[in-house]
Amino acid sequence: MIKVSVDKLTEIEATRELKQLAKKLARHNYLYNTEDRPEISDAEYDIMWQRNLAIEQRFPELIRKDSPSFRIAGPILEKFEKVTHKTTMLSLDNAFRKQDVDDFVDRIRRFLRLNSDYLFDFTAEPKIDGLSLSVRYENRRLVNAATRGDGMIGENVTENARVVADIPDVLQGNPPDVLEVRGEIYMTHNDFNALNRRQQEAGNPLFSNPRNAAAGSLRQLDSSVTADRVLRFFAYAWGEVSKMPADTQIGMIDCLHCYGFNINSLTRLFHDVTGLMGFYNEIEEKRATLDYDIDGVVYKVNEIALQNRLGFSFRSPRWAIAHKFPAEKAITILQNIDIQVGRTGALTPVARLKPITVGGVVVTNATLHNEDYIRGVDSDGISSIRNGRDIRIGDTVVIQRAGDVIPQVIDIILENRPFDAVPYVFPHICPVCSSRAVREEGEAIYRCQGGLICSAQALERIRHFISRNAVDIEGLGDERIEFFFRSEDESITIKSPVDIFTLERRQKESITKLERIEGFGAVSVRKLYDAINARRKITLSRFIFSLGIRYVGEVNARRLARHYLHYDAFVEAAKNAKVPQDRRDNGNKAWQDIISIEGIGSTVASAIVDFYSEKHNTEVLCKLLKEVNVFNEEYSALSNSSVVGKTIVFTGGLRRMSRDEAKAMAERFGAKAASSISTKTDLVVVAPGAGSKLTKAKELGIRIIEEDEWFSLVG
Repeated sequence: MIKVSVDKLTEIEATRELKQLAKKLARHNYLYNTEDRPEISDAEYDIMWQRNLAIEQRFPELIRKDSPSFRIAGPILEKFEKVTHKTTMLSLDNAFRKQDVDDFVDRIRRFLRLNSDYLFDFTAEPKIDGLSLSVRYENRRLVNAATRGDGMIGENVTENARVVADIPDVLQGNPPDVLEVRGEIYMTHNDFNALNRRQQEAGNPLFSNPRNAAAGSLRQLDSSVTADRVLRFFAYAWGEVSKMPADTQIGMIDCLHCYGFNINSLTRLFHDVTGLMGFYNEIEEKRATLDYDIDGVVYKVNEIALQNRLGFSFRSPRWAIAHKFPAEKAITILQNIDIQVGRTGALTPVARLKPITVGGVVVTNATLHNEDYIRGVDSDGISSIRNGRDIRIGDTVVIQRAGDVIPQVIDIILENRPFDAVPYVFPHICPVCSSRAVREEGEAIYRCQGGLICSAQALERIRHFISRNAVDIEGLGDERIEFFFRSEDESITIKSPVDIFTLERRQKESITKLERIEGFGAVSVRKLYDAINARRKITLSRFIFSLGIRYVGEVNARRLARHYLHYDAFVEAAKNAKVPQDRRDNGNKAWQDIISIEGIGSTVASAIVDFYSEKHNTEVLCKLLKEVNVFNEEYSALSNSSVVGKTIVFTGGLRRMSRDEAKAMAERFGAKAASSISTKTDLVVVAPGAGSKLTKAKELGIRIIEEDEWFSLVG
């Protein structure tokens, strides 16, 4: 892709590209977090994100409010009890180049407002390609073990964890009274090969790679099956701890080792990026000789006091990053191109490939992103991709797979192109409902205009509504929800979320009984009804996310829930907000209130307003709210904090911390950090140089304190 260097961009070019990048990043963030079908690798996303950051750094006055945010990820299986983590299990941001690591260190310096000559240490350790696990000990004894799940709620696998030899049932030494140890479950290559030999001898399917084997083994309902498969555990982190036994990362790792855990002997301490890069190269060379799979190296700030100051974003800790190894590639034949229709009507091209093994996984499908990507041009219609080479059915293609990301076609081998291959013509008709598919100006994708008549959109919206991180109804998998959706029996069919909650009532009045239909039964139907009824109470953030509002993924749903707390307050703002018509128009108070939320920009706000201005949506919601109870969002902040639930604005040149650290600190204590003053602002923290925000706060009679008073207030 040909791009103008950031330092040569004009202000007009920068404005245009920031808009394009915001849309692209929002789309890929949405696909990753909401639809669970990422189309690009972490590396590609990171390259776009870094360019967006570079442009914003050069043109700070052009910074937009609609840059997308990531979340943690990971579906929760239906067959295990759920465990709420006392402290969230986050995933890590990724780096793919030395420059990414340099930027990571620079961000830390800026966040903490440290001089360039301030030295701080980092630990570095191999990134194990396994399954994250948290094991909790009370008074030295193991009380439960849980997978990461969605970061907040995981699967209870305690009995299976007890049969893993590397996980002690009773801790050694003198550990804290409460200690959550976090690490990675994995399987060595030797144990994996032995397992597959046993599988083959028994006539059972073979596992594709050690990670899948380890994950499948830990998630067995019968712990004796887990015990029969040799699993290992590396400890490298912690969750809730009643009393910290060390003040550094490396010190905590040593303590975990003393308590009886295996730690990775390759973990090292370094003082600069040069040392980290040398370690990365060393580990990459050793990768093939290790008896376990790794996919990169993890760097962490060593001093725990600095980790605490840095805190977390919605998705990841600010004090750690994963430096990933290059993606794996392979060559195969593109046999066909299919079009899939998502719940928002987006038409996504999917490559059907001649099966090929990449990194131990058989790949048959790969993403082709959109029409422009197939044509070999960027969405701006000017910049070229693959030197302008288009992709055609019959081409020999190069595919790339990085981790668990959906494989993508990254190039073609032009000299192998069949003589009769013709350019692919992207359809302008929806393949599901035959409605027009339109590509709006500035968009990279076509969207079906069928709306309510397009069964693909309706079905996908229901699937999203019941997905793990939304309403989360057990027993309604893809096959079952499609059965209900396709049914023509009014007592069984599910065409909207409301129908899910009326199913049991409709069945009681019907002659056609669900339990008599093949694939069901009295027990399974009762369990289904119980699962549905158990979801008649739902948190505000989950409910907002379940609605499928465009651009409102899990992160933005939590931001909105934290700000409004009550569903009625959120709806009132959405219905009353006036979208500005031009640059001179600032909208109204409700609009300003929405866009004042940190991370919520005009694009997201417009999507919310559009959603609630649609009569059909409000009619469905009115019926839905008669079936479910949306309860207020709860804070995981310190219960004795004096600022829980309050809206705080920081203004002026803070002396003791950066603006970012101040906002993170407020959120850590349960407050809501806003970027602008409104009637809902509870407190304004001022520093030298405070201007219009201070004036407005005085006009509105809002409490005003100085920076030192803020520290006293939160203790």
